[in-house]
Amino acid sequence: MTLRTITSAGGFPGPYELALDPGRSTVDTAIAVAGKAEAAQIDALFVPDLLTFGAQGTIGAQEPLIFTAALSQVTKYAGLIATVSTAFHHPFNLARLFGTLDHVSNGRAAWNLVTSSIGEENFGPGGLPSPEERYARAAETLEIVNALWDSWGPGALRLGPDGRAILDKDQIKPINHVGTLFEVAGPLNIPPLPQGRPVQIQAGQSAAGIALGARYAEIVFAALPTHDFARDFTQRIRSQARALGRTPGLPLIFSSFHATFGATEAEALRKVRERQESIDLDAGRALVANMLGDGVDLTGAPLDKPLSPDLVPDLAAIHRRRGRAEIFTDLIRRGHTLRELIVAAQDTGHWAIAGTPEQLADAVEERYRAGVLDVLSLNGLGDPETHDFAVNGLLAELRRRGIVKPGYLGPTLRDNLELPR
Repeated sequence: MTLRTITSAGGFPGPYELALDPGRSTVDTAIAVAGKAEAAQIDALFVPDLLTFGAQGTIGAQEPLIFTAALSQVTKYAGLIATVSTAFHHPFNLARLFGTLDHVSNGRAAWNLVTSSIGEENFGPGGLPSPEERYARAAETLEIVNALWDSWGPGALRLGPDGRAILDKDQIKPINHVGTLFEVAGPLNIPPLPQGRPVQIQAGQSAAGIALGARYAEIVFAALPTHDFARDFTQRIRSQARALGRTPGLPLIFSSFHATFGATEAEALRKVRERQESIDLDAGRALVANMLGDGVDLTGAPLDKPLSPDLVPDLAAIHRRRGRAEIFTDLIRRGHTLRELIVAAQDTGHWAIAGTPEQLADAVEERYRAGVLDVLSLNGLGDPETHDFAVNGLLAELRRRGIVKPGYLGPTLRDNLELPR
């Protein structure tokens, strides 16, 4: 299996800038990025989501399913990954929405399943449920959605001699799900999907998130800042997947890759230093507190001394982004100073690295050969300099080494991710 590649569909100008230009669509930048991604034969485009105003320094995101549906009409091979929460959607609607995306894209749909750590104020009443409750809802949702996608048997739909569709109703079965949260009769009322099921990606790395990913996910997206952290995470989730009888090698490990490129190592390190020197330290304190799950006051903490372990919250009591809190709790226990934590928080706990394309290829190859990296993000294609470094530098080097396949393998996302139907 080769290393798969994914890129964010975003860039500058973003939807809010484009919304101010009456002559352009808010998807214009994404269309340009999609063209560059397909020219580079990158496997898929990724669309994130936020369900609240002002979260993490932004004012929100456009609805990912509509966004990716628009991109499906200007692309041919790149997969389309939409981030959608199970916390605030009904499974029957999710099955129809992603099934329709799979149809309009001719088999290129993928669902990045999240359970949400923000936005509950818009879906009340009640506050944010615990991670365990959110993941229990996600598990039941997946059981229903998968059953709906599977409710059409082989030969249920065929073409008649007059060119019209013929249904064999004996091959279409209701699912009759009666569960803790949902009752869904089924069957699904759209045609059987080109991929059988859209590719299933899951984001979440708390204990409950790992359990869900081990059982259902084909790809897990995780913040893996160090090789040791990546190895521990991979061992934990794959051991659970093996115990459940999953196919060896699943789920695939998808790591966000925050790369700073330079023509020389010195240039890359200079860019990192300049970025660190421009950090607003007061905002940085608030960001670290957010990484720790809120409720932590770092106002008077000295910048260049390790934080007291007494500040570390009880992970079991954290309802938001528990996996991210675990990463920063580990950094505190390892003696990192507040200033170091502020720097790490700029990448929100993700893998951050700087160097020449060849040096970054070495780091990617190390994780890939170790079996802790299967899917790599290559972002920033909208910026000409980053595009040159990422595509003509890093990606070309990974292909030269035989780590990334030379091109697309087929028309569906499952073909190109080398995943079975």
